[in-house]
Amino acid sequence: MSSKQKNDNELENKNENIQEDKQVTSFSSGVGSVSRVPIRLGDDTTLNLAKMYQTWFLDYASYVILERAVPHISDGLKPVQRRIMHSMKRMDDGRYNKVANIIGNTMQFHPHGDASIGDALVQIGQKDLLVDCQGNWGNILTGDSAAAPRYIEARLTKFALEVLFNPKTTEWKPSYDGRNKEPITLPAKFPLLLAQGAEGIAVGLSSKILPHNFNELCDASIAYLEGKDFKIYPDFQTGGYIDVERYNDGERGGSVKVRSTITKLDNRTLIIKDVPFGRTTSSVVDSILKANEKGKIKIRRVDDITAQNVEIHVQLAPGVSSDKTIDALYAFTDCEISISPNCCVIDEEKPHFLTVSDVLKASVEKTKDILRMELEIEKGEKQEAHLFASLEKIFIEERIYKDNEFENAKNMDVAVSHIDMRLEPYKANLIREINRDDILKLMEIKMARILRFNVDKSDELVARLLEEIDEINHNLNNLVDYTISWYLMLKEKYGKNYPRTTEIRSFENIEAAKVAVANEKLYINREEGFIGTGLKKDEFICNCSVLDDIIVFFKDGKYKVVKVSEKEFVGKGILYANVFKRNDKRTIYNVIYRDGRTSPHYIKRFAVTGVTRDREYDLTKGKPASRIAYFSANPNGEAETVKVVLKPKPRLRILQFEKDFSEIDIKGRGAMGNILTKAEVHRIQLKHKGLSTLGGRKVWYDPDVLRLNYDGVGKFLGEFQGEDKLLVVTKSGDYHISSFDSSNHFPTDLLLIEKFDLNKVWSAALYDADQKYAYLKRFTFEASERPLNFLGENPDSKLFVLTDVVFPRMKAIFGGSDDFRDPLEIDVDEFIAVKGFRAKGKRISNFEIQTVEELEPIKFPEEPKEDQSTKVEIEEENADEGISDSDLRDEITGQMKLFD
Repeated sequence: MSSKQKNDNELENKNENIQEDKQVTSFSSGVGSVSRVPIRLGDDTTLNLAKMYQTWFLDYASYVILERAVPHISDGLKPVQRRIMHSMKRMDDGRYNKVANIIGNTMQFHPHGDASIGDALVQIGQKDLLVDCQGNWGNILTGDSAAAPRYIEARLTKFALEVLFNPKTTEWKPSYDGRNKEPITLPAKFPLLLAQGAEGIAVGLSSKILPHNFNELCDASIAYLEGKDFKIYPDFQTGGYIDVERYNDGERGGSVKVRSTITKLDNRTLIIKDVPFGRTTSSVVDSILKANEKGKIKIRRVDDITAQNVEIHVQLAPGVSSDKTIDALYAFTDCEISISPNCCVIDEEKPHFLTVSDVLKASVEKTKDILRMELEIEKGEKQEAHLFASLEKIFIEERIYKDNEFENAKNMDVAVSHIDMRLEPYKANLIREINRDDILKLMEIKMARILRFNVDKSDELVARLLEEIDEINHNLNNLVDYTISWYLMLKEKYGKNYPRTTEIRSFENIEAAKVAVANEKLYINREEGFIGTGLKKDEFICNCSVLDDIIVFFKDGKYKVVKVSEKEFVGKGILYANVFKRNDKRTIYNVIYRDGRTSPHYIKRFAVTGVTRDREYDLTKGKPASRIAYFSANPNGEAETVKVVLKPKPRLRILQFEKDFSEIDIKGRGAMGNILTKAEVHRIQLKHKGLSTLGGRKVWYDPDVLRLNYDGVGKFLGEFQGEDKLLVVTKSGDYHISSFDSSNHFPTDLLLIEKFDLNKVWSAALYDADQKYAYLKRFTFEASERPLNFLGENPDSKLFVLTDVVFPRMKAIFGGSDDFRDPLEIDVDEFIAVKGFRAKGKRISNFEIQTVEELEPIKFPEEPKEDQSTKVEIEEENADEGISDSDLRDEITGQMKLFD
């Protein structure tokens, strides 16, 4: 057959198949969707796609959800984790086992290969709760992987052995091949799911449960048992800060913000001391470098010198603010991330979306049930032991084994019947009825034991067993108290190993546009009406960032806000353009405008706080031919004085006058303004600049977020002018002065923050670690933006009291071997004179002082008297000796003067 004939036959077969498919499709379309189309195989077998989805795919999805990705609410473990724990318990002999051996042993129960088992075991080991690791298990801080399984070892921790295993209370099922049995769930007596956290992606759903603090889980469990309210929040091994305002109890839809700790080594070097949960030092460094490449931050280099603890040094470029760079790192890099929890667990063979409080309550109830089962099992064992001890005592003391009927019994049944008959008088005092097995067990007692039998020891054993049974009954009757004691024991025994590492704080909202580096230059082409960063040959306006907005005012009174771009047409007649700061109430625009062709001129002052981008606004009343006659933008609300020159007209006596903008109230941008003049204006020019009419800026300090604000939140620090500074003092004795910029960062161990007064005298009581004595000193703080310490160079020195009271009094309380001495009261101003802050001060006593307290003062400074000095009269300035009105009229009309 030729190749042409072969191709024709294949084409004909394809057309026949297409016709058959069309018939099937048309038939099925009357019944349902195309998904019901049968699939024909080569052996004339037909498969229905809809049935395949209903059976195979659902089976697969259910298997992944139940057996792979989602943890169980009972023990908090996924199947692979449970099988690893079970396998390690079987291998446990107190010594370390090679991880390769653990993986091989676990493969008896887990049918998905060694890789999944090894990865799961490493993850459990890195959480440092259930597995005691030896060797290189990787690093959660740097992201380094663990060594090969043949090189590392592991064993169960004492905590895991105590809370996770009890074969008597464990439900079992056959393993996947039927050769072994494995636990359905382990009898966990602790909320492991919340302590370790979990994350998994299944078919159609996912689970993400954040880890919580060990001690806080114990406290919350006790609170629940006592009927009290409780709250639990995440705690990460990686440390840092967490904002739990929107945690929503771990339920779907909530979120938490996690931040690295960033401190200043100096004004040009920042230190990152930890990484957010789920990130590594490598990913953080990469995100910093990418932000620098995009121009969002400006740094010189990044050095990752992480060893046991995280330490990343960020070297800043010259002239870059360290405080704004910290905010920029939080805004543009992985130094701050948002995590959305999704508490999904398996319960009763189904996935459920719960809160972490629900999970904790379920765990506590499960723990209480397990403890009850253990007590009941133990009680049964004790009762059996008591019964056998009582029967043994009767059997031996009454010498039943010596009875002729027993010795001469023909068979076992006769012997059992005889012993049962002899025990009949004692049955009423026994714990339960005896049966044949109990009597057979008596008959198994060896003669050596009978010969060594001690009545006193037997009585002591029986009494002790009764006491233990009574104690168990007491615990069963008071199961809640018993469960509380269980959690208290766990906290006392293991809690010291798990302090909280993540500090809970409220985060301030960082506006990206405010902290982005102004690394672009903005240009303007007034003639053609273009503005942008790409107009390199045109007029330079200011520096800006790619996230900034630009406000543009036009000569006809229109204005609008646009986004920074490389080149954008905004319109001709541009009067003013600059970076726009949203919600800025300090920038005041002073304007004189003509409303219409001949209308009077109006004067107004206003601020632009919030507008819609790209929407056009009008600062005039909107009449045609309106024009701006004078315009100024004042970043701190300055009010200048202008000179207004009018056009000469008959009967117009005044041709020029001055107007001070401070006489005009600041109103909304839509206000019409005040009438300046009804005459026609020739020109308006600046006479002289003025001062701010807004007064000083009121500043507050919010201790929740450790930041300054101007919105009245927190502690009021005062009204600040441009040159004023803040005094910042820490509990360790460090101090410095800083500006009152809202982007400033402050240390967490802040002792006081207030407006800096160079002449204020401070009194401090301190312990000098070098001299081993307590000292008093009086001093003034020097103005230094570099951190200085007034306690000395020894870090072990500590501060007792720091006060700015004019006449302070202190009480020194003795301690140690001198605690019998009466406290010593001191008038500080009489005890020591004012010296520099570096002075050591004066020793309070040669005896050991435990602490120093501040007392109420008994002397107060005199109130300042009213100044009675002669008032000095200030002469007013002479009127402006400028040109006269006649000269001005000649100048405007173009007349020439022939004679002076």
